[in-house]
Amino acid sequence: MEQTILIVEDARELAQLLSDYLRQAGFGSHQLYSGDGVIDWVKNNQPDLILLDLMLPGRGGLEICAELRQFSTVPVIMLTARVEEQDRLRGLELGADDYVCKPFSPREVVARVKAVLRRSSQRTLAENTKVGIQFDADKLQVRLNGNLLNLTVVEYHLLALLAGQPGRIYSRGQLIDKIYPDQRVVSDRTIDSHIKKLRKKISEVYSGELIHSVYSAGYKFDATES
Repeated sequence: MEQTILIVEDARELAQLLSDYLRQAGFGSHQLYSGDGVIDWVKNNQPDLILLDLMLPGRGGLEICAELRQFSTVPVIMLTARVEEQDRLRGLELGADDYVCKPFSPREVVARVKAVLRRSSQRTLAENTKVGIQFDADKLQVRLNGNLLNLTVVEYHLLALLAGQPGRIYSRGQLIDKIYPDQRVVSDRTIDSHIKKLRKKISEVYSGELIHSVYSAGYKFDATES
């Protein structure tokens, strides 16, 4: 599945340049040119990583990062012309995962994106190992406590997406957009049906609940609530 990078950068030419390089590297992207509206967009769209400029019209990058960390673990890479150590440290203290100082090479930014996503994936794997869950993306197979789950392709992608960020709530609409990137017409009931079947298959090899319903919001993966 294509990963989406949110680019928050008021210099439109730079934002487009980053978008072009990310697309060549196999990522999807969305651009915002002001700090206003970033939080709402993230809540509604759930990007896989955010490239966040420090100096923005409206809300600044540090303020946005601080609020993001109140509800999301989405990786954040700060983009800034500021080079003072205290600014970099402040961003990292607020929860940024990495810092890139301007001027920079777009190729370097893409490399940083890949590295941060790789580290995030490794952290997720470490969290998931307490329930013994292993994903094989090449074979589209999942093993839970050593047992192979007999999943359909859609069920595999659904479980991989939810388990990819434990605790993160996905609405049914977001799951549809991620699981069916070809924009086919799929109803909320279809997602509910896939979740029901997925839970049943998990219950055959695991006694706890891993996929949780969040009233009026959607679904999340959380092994700690099992």
